[in-house]
Amino acid sequence: MESTLPQTISQEISQFTSNPNFFRSLVILIITLFIAYWLSNLVAYIIIRIARATARAADNATDEVKNLQYRRLETHLSVAVAAIRALIVGVAAFFMWQLVSPTATASTAAIGASAFFIVLAGGTAGMLLRDITAGSAMIIERWFSIGDYVRIEPFIDVSGVVERITLRSTRLRSLNGEVIWLHNQQIQGVKVTPGGLRTLAVDVFVNNETEGRKLIDQVIDTIPTGPTTVAGKVKLEKVEQWADDLWLITVIGKTPPGREWLIENYFVETLREVAGRSKRKSLLVRQPLVRYADPSAEKSFRRAVRSLEKID
Repeated sequence: MESTLPQTISQEISQFTSNPNFFRSLVILIITLFIAYWLSNLVAYIIIRIARATARAADNATDEVKNLQYRRLETHLSVAVAAIRALIVGVAAFFMWQLVSPTATASTAAIGASAFFIVLAGGTAGMLLRDITAGSAMIIERWFSIGDYVRIEPFIDVSGVVERITLRSTRLRSLNGEVIWLHNQQIQGVKVTPGGLRTLAVDVFVNNETEGRKLIDQVIDTIPTGPTTVAGKVKLEKVEQWADDLWLITVIGKTPPGREWLIENYFVETLREVAGRSKRKSLLVRQPLVRYADPSAEKSFRRAVRSLEKID
């Protein structure tokens, strides 16, 4: 029985390949797949070029609202690439079925194409559907857009700038240059950093306004600036006189998440070191205070504090 089984399979294969329509169907299949592949790449190339132009417009936009609109458009274009590719392959499968079976009706061809995709997907269909469902929900609810800096939950150390979003997956670029791919179904929550930057304020208490300004300006000139260090130059925000010999000087700086130490540690420690080497060692009255100073967060917490005061 074992010897007859391979022989039976061989006979079935030879009988199928001897069918005059076999090679015709094979040629049609190859041509259809080639056309579908070429069309999908062509459409993807056009959309990607538009997306890159949109990305440049977003980077150059000075208005925050315009920047957000461009980023959302870039996100939708990224999703459209995957959707259009799937649509082209589906249409190609539909016409391929009609060419292979010219007597089949349109409904039969649609059923055949659907069956082909179901068989092709096999065990991966469930995972793909979960990814697509999760991706669709995130895009509709606008969890994040391309260009946003996000931290993915429930992972401890998965964060970066969103480079690409599709219905199936999301691609991040971490601060150290690593590329991170995620299935959308794995994303349970997202922490989005507005503008990709965290705003920190340093409150410096000095007993001489003029000398305090000089000291702070001297230290600011040593802080490196760039997309992955400190965004723009650290600025002296305001000066307040609290007493005859006490001034509060507030300094504002913006860094990407993970680079806060440049202000929290480097700026503060350098400030104390330079002040200690100067003739006026007692210039710093108190230890500089470092705090987050995001305007939106302050506005929200101001409303929360008002609500608590009304309840009391």
